[in-house]
Amino acid sequence: QVQLVESGGGLVQAGGSLRLSCAVSGYTFSRSAMGWFRQAPGEERKFVAVIRWSDGATYYADSVKGRFTVSRDNAKNTVYLQMNSLKPEDTAVYYCAADGSPKSYLSSQANTYAYWGQGTQVTVSS
Repeated sequence: QVQLVESGGGLVQAGGSLRLSCAVSGYTFSRSAMGWFRQAPGEERKFVAVIRWSDGATYYADSVKGRFTVSRDNAKNTVYLQMNSLKPEDTAVYYCAADGSPKSYLSSQANTYAYWGQGTQVTVSS
């Protein structure tokens, strides 16, 4: 059974930093990727970042490029999202997700991810 468990969310002032973690179990990692998405109240779930387990290749949404960094620890089966220079508009529930099948590209589409965590709240105050 695939399980994804996020942690690290919280309340932070604008300009601050947080690091989210996503612990993964029961999942075959080869050639697959892990994505981060976020959903603010009343909005659709949006892509944030993705990383491929095998080679660490990454891709970011324009809104977070240069501020957020996605990384992985293969030995710990854990993916991280380091968020710096946070803004009030970054406030959302953040989800990690595991790609449903190996791909040659890094997907930003939520419907290509088969497994999801429960989400962790990030609130950035102004």
